[in-house]
Amino acid sequence: MRALLAALCALFLLGASDPILVPEVSQHEVQVRQGFRGTELLLFGAILTPEGTRAGQDYDIVVVLKGPTRSIVLREKQRIAGIWVNADSAEFRSAPTFFAVASSRPIKQIVGDKTAAIFELGLPWLQLSPIGSYDPKVQTRMSAGLIDLLGREGLYKENPIGVTVSKQVLYQARIALPSSVQTGTYTAETFAIKGGKVVASAISRVEVRKTGLELAIANFARNNGFFYGLLAVALSVLMGFLAGRLFALV
Repeated sequence: MRALLAALCALFLLGASDPILVPEVSQHEVQVRQGFRGTELLLFGAILTPEGTRAGQDYDIVVVLKGPTRSIVLREKQRIAGIWVNADSAEFRSAPTFFAVASSRPIKQIVGDKTAAIFELGLPWLQLSPIGSYDPKVQTRMSAGLIDLLGREGLYKENPIGVTVSKQVLYQARIALPSSVQTGTYTAETFAIKGGKVVASAISRVEVRKTGLELAIANFARNNGFFYGLLAVALSVLMGFLAGRLFALV
């Protein structure tokens, strides 16, 4: 009887233990060179027990890929007397340069708003950290405007059915990086969710680097800003002169 009770307790504790995520990325370094047209990352992994065996339970998986953050000033245009002028503006302290979410189901079917906001599991819960005090309505409008602007550039995106889970153990998601992607360190955080709670998470990282001519130009601009500016002006004048001569010949 004691042996049977011990076995039942062991099975109960094993079933109650949280899973472990083992994440991986198809490429840990993305090289941005001349003619770069974007790329696609495959984020995949396994859901295991602490003992390293198949978890054997149904978990929802959410993958969040976030680029380096930066300060962004967003200005709203308003048409007055037929002329477009700057109206309201807002500055965001830590807006990600790239933000993508893929999930096995729509987020609202997986977790509540509070949990989604804590872990930033979607664009509605993205923390942009505005600087200064704004009217809540203005802040909401400006935040939505920034998300819409970067979304149309392919830098902010969501896919509510972008994660597939096979046999309760293997998961995978594909996220496209556009050609305008910024360089820096990208974090891919994977969440295992059950019963509306995050029970496990894991992080992988991807480095986006410039190489070749793009790297040389970027280094020159960063280390010799004054001469880079002069060169840019001179090049613009030269191109204008050549264009003028060309049209004169035609």
